[in-house]
Amino acid sequence: MLLLAFDTATPAVTVALHDGSQVVSGCTQIDARRHGELLVPGIVAALADAGRGRAELTDIVVGVGPGPYTGLRVGLMTARALGDALGIPVHGICTLDALAYATGREAPFVAATDARRKEVYWARYADARTRLEGPSVDRAADIAASVEGLPAVGAGAALYADAFTSVGGPEHVDAAALARLAVERLKDGGELLAPEPLYLRRPDAKVPANYKPVTPS
Repeated sequence: MLLLAFDTATPAVTVALHDGSQVVSGCTQIDARRHGELLVPGIVAALADAGRGRAELTDIVVGVGPGPYTGLRVGLMTARALGDALGIPVHGICTLDALAYATGREAPFVAATDARRKEVYWARYADARTRLEGPSVDRAADIAASVEGLPAVGAGAALYADAFTSVGGPEHVDAAALARLAVERLKDGGELLAPEPLYLRRPDAKVPANYKPVTPS
């Protein structure tokens, strides 16, 4: 196995390579506006650092969000294109699940990322591997009562710390955790997601109300 994992659903453009036993290389850059510029060079760097080539890849795993439309589609389209070109399977994993997995926590908690518009993408977990609720998108203040007493992780929790009992790391998802979680689920016979986006809401861009299409005469 040589599994390539990456995620662009948050400001982190993160890539990792897993050989079935361990993560052998990876890189993460935080830049919410440069997903398209950073992802492919990150993939190339991860392969080069491990001394491996694209033809050796057996699986691709991509974070499917939830996340903003523009960043999320960069990762998904890259995964699909690369998988199609190499003829290998492409799997999806909820970005919040990877964030939760990285904590290693054994008690209940909440994972939350920034959804903008004063909202968070969030999910509630029994432990680092077990999601109980979500993913959902809500204002942090609106979910405060339902998650009262639970610690929280992620940039969304840090941004609205007053809504949570306590806030810890990690702040952003790391593809190393995404890769480890994917390999664990694949070896256990668990089901991964299709590489389809979890947007949870409509894109910010809308067709103007008075838009008049132009048709050929």
